[in-house]
Amino acid sequence: MKHLIHPTYFPNIATFAVIAQQDVYWEVMDNYQKQTYRNRTYVCTDNGKHILNIPIVHVGKEKGRQKYKDVQLDNSYAWQRQHWRTLETAYRSSPFFEFYEDEIVPIFLEKHTHLMDFNLKAIEIICDCLQIETPKERTTEYKSNIKDSIDLRFLANAKIEPKFNTEKYIQVFSDRHTFIPNLSILDLLFNEGTNALPYLKELKLDFINA
Repeated sequence: MKHLIHPTYFPNIATFAVIAQQDVYWEVMDNYQKQTYRNRTYVCTDNGKHILNIPIVHVGKEKGRQKYKDVQLDNSYAWQRQHWRTLETAYRSSPFFEFYEDEIVPIFLEKHTHLMDFNLKAIEIICDCLQIETPKERTTEYKSNIKDSIDLRFLANAKIEPKFNTEKYIQVFSDRHTFIPNLSILDLLFNEGTNALPYLKELKLDFINA
């Protein structure tokens, strides 16, 4: 059975475990919602859990709700440069940062206009790094309730933490703070490298049947 998820900003480990294990397709016809992983992700720095937030162009209330696929990036602020610098500072000393750096850095150097397109491109890059096929299928209309698929769109909600047992791996700065679970896929990739895919495939996704 297919699993429906949102394309989010460098998805967290729970979301990417679904991509690695299941038949996935993308929700692209929904309205944009604030406080979701659509424009944010979390990484590990020397100070612990740190948010990377993408600024977007907000439309006036008189225009009503905005479709996620229509949301534009606010490139008046050099957020791409700031995000990459944060990743460099956080992960330069990790075992696999330099191994994947050349594949990932281009998305932070190229100009993008729409949030969804940027997220889908970032996911494609990670899938290439993991050597798995990037899901291509997308929704053609929005349905609040779906019957022919498993609805995992809640994974985009930053206020909901999916229930599953995260196996610990060695993180950068682990000598300064305890293990931080379910960060961006980038944390797993930079720390575990070629072991990232087996790690994702072995995770038990209890929240799917919850």
